[in-house]
Amino acid sequence: MSIDFKQNHFQLFGLPACFELDLIALEQAYRKVQSEVHPDRFAHLGDSEKRLSLQWATQANEAYQTLRNPLARARYLLHLAGVDTQEETNTAMPVDFLMAQMEWREAIMEAKASQDADSLEDLSRRLRHEVKALHQQLHTMLDEAHAFADASTIVRKLRFMEKLDEEIGDAIDATLS
Repeated sequence: MSIDFKQNHFQLFGLPACFELDLIALEQAYRKVQSEVHPDRFAHLGDSEKRLSLQWATQANEAYQTLRNPLARARYLLHLAGVDTQEETNTAMPVDFLMAQMEWREAIMEAKASQDADSLEDLSRRLRHEVKALHQQLHTMLDEAHAFADASTIVRKLRFMEKLDEEIGDAIDATLS
């Protein structure tokens, strides 16, 4: 088993390093790698080979989980480009985005207070639409323009949106139970 632990996630699966990724090709490449490195295939070998197989399988799992999630994939591409998204330290966002966040939160609070599952579902649909538009912007910024600083801002926006999505999901669950 020839293993290069220095490969990035895209190289591991033989895929181009881009945001707009063919998820079917990713799935197929992941299954192929997993079939080659699954620890069960090395059960009859020595401890060092078993350990190496486990490390390789773990790396393949981590790579797959990262690449199949658009936000994680964007973060990873920025990391490969040497860009720190500063999600923990840079909370500065455009005023219009912050105002929209406040409006989202108000709408969520109102729908939760009235236990209106339909309104929450509508908010969820609208949020998915917004996220899709941000993903399209990431595709342009990362794959075409290589505008990494702008892409980093979009990643931070998506982090906010991810939290909103969780909040809406929790509210829907609470309303339906």
